[in-house]
Amino acid sequence: MIICQAAQVNEIIAHAREAIPHECCGLVGGNADGTAQTVYRLRNVSANPLATYEAAPEDLFAAQRAMRERGEHLLAIYHSHPRSTDPIPSETDVRLAYYPSAVYFIVGLGNSEPRLNAFRISERDGKWEAAQFSVID
Repeated sequence: MIICQAAQVNEIIAHAREAIPHECCGLVGGNADGTAQTVYRLRNVSANPLATYEAAPEDLFAAQRAMRERGEHLLAIYHSHPRSTDPIPSETDVRLAYYPSAVYFIVGLGNSEPRLNAFRISERDGKWEAAQFSVID
């Protein structure tokens, strides 16, 4: 289970809102016990950012380097589905889920209130399931 502070969830949602109408993407680094420490915003350089995401390689490498320097582990990868009311992984999300140990957060912005869902995705098996996370003050 991942434990996030409300401020970290708000940062992810803010990133998603700022990226509208495009999808946003980023990483969450933290402790081995699942406590989130840092949200890393990444630029979406997808050829079709309205419907998919691809992290800018230089942003991804910089975030991974910063995690190593801070002693953090990759806990989660996040992105947004700007028009979704109850986001679930798309076929593309499943096909490109190359980090099986990470939780995948998806922010849906299709309602007046954003919705954040979490998943475990197996690219190899082509399957996903809901994951547990907790938000604390």
